[in-house]
Amino acid sequence: MPRHEPIKTLVVDIGGTGIKAMIVNEVGEPIGERVRLPTPKRKTPPSVLKIIHHLAKLSGRFHRVSVGFPGTIRNGVILDAVNLDPTWKHFNLIAALGKILRKKPIRAANDADVQGYGAISGKGVELVLTLGTGVGSSLFIDGRLVPNLEVGKNRLRGSELERLGKKLWNNRLLKVIAKLEKMFHYDRLYIGGGNAAQVDMGRVPGNVTVVSNLNGLLGGIALWEEAGRFAASRQDLANSSAKAPISSPRTPVRKRSPPRGR
Repeated sequence: MPRHEPIKTLVVDIGGTGIKAMIVNEVGEPIGERVRLPTPKRKTPPSVLKIIHHLAKLSGRFHRVSVGFPGTIRNGVILDAVNLDPTWKHFNLIAALGKILRKKPIRAANDADVQGYGAISGKGVELVLTLGTGVGSSLFIDGRLVPNLEVGKNRLRGSELERLGKKLWNNRLLKVIAKLEKMFHYDRLYIGGGNAAQVDMGRVPGNVTVVSNLNGLLGGIALWEEAGRFAASRQDLANSSAKAPISSPRTPVRKRSPPRGR
């Protein structure tokens, strides 16, 4: 990381219909314009990586990368990607991006997790639902992510919106919201994604908020903040353990028997 200039993070949001990118500063504020290219018809790793490489060139200079991916990802490896090509399974996304982006430091997470980081207040139980080609979800407790949460409802995916129409699709959404509230007792539900604009806000409960699709990019800085907080907490724990005095075991005191009477 540079010592004498602000750190710039390239945030990439991989969607079923479009791939977006934008550079943000150290506090997650956008620098420059958002750039977008359509997701290729053959949604294989090589074709998607080619788009990301092109977006990186369009975005300008950056020092590190955050990626929101529409699927389950662990340690940079894709576990599933329902709305993309089957060849994504077991694909090492971080290693592949490192090769084409000149070995820049890279972090990647589920796209709903990244969008959630950009939307939440950090207080209480907050649930995020992303509605697009597919459906994603993330859960936060006092700003901390509960990893690998999948409560997405395929009945709300983009193809169902096209098939049913806006009114019937919103009827389904209201039923899903009621079930999620009973399940998680959340303080607030955030709805994002490309189809969030189709939500009938006059019908949803008051603790439901529709957020901008831009949150999927602004939340990318949190992948680095979370890593920093985790590393700092581990270092604090190690320091406190090192400073703690080591007490020697106390020798038990033997009770003296009272003198016997004569």
